[in-house]
Amino acid sequence: QVQLAESGGGLVQAGGSLRLSCTLSGSILRGNVINWHRQLPGKQREWVTWISRDGRTGYADSVKGRFTLSRDNAKNTVYLQMNNLKPEDTAVYYCNLMGSSYWGQGTQVTVSS
Repeated sequence: QVQLAESGGGLVQAGGSLRLSCTLSGSILRGNVINWHRQLPGKQREWVTWISRDGRTGYADSVKGRFTLSRDNAKNTVYLQMNNLKPEDTAVYYCNLMGSSYWGQGTQVTVSS
């Protein structure tokens, strides 16, 4: 059973930073692509960023230049560094194993104005 666990969410003022983590069970991170999605209040879940097996990344336009995704295969962990946060980034953030039905439980990020 694959498990993903997000952590690092919290309350931050606009302009602040947070770092989210997504830790995978077992040693499966190395061969897999990881997505992050977020669900804003009252809206559908939307894609935010992905990281390939070899560390290439892609970002939604809304976060490009502010968010940075990285991975540490030895720790089975993906890190989402979020800088210059805006109130519109307030959402529950989820990581996902691409191409699978495996999702974490989500971590709440709240950005106050």
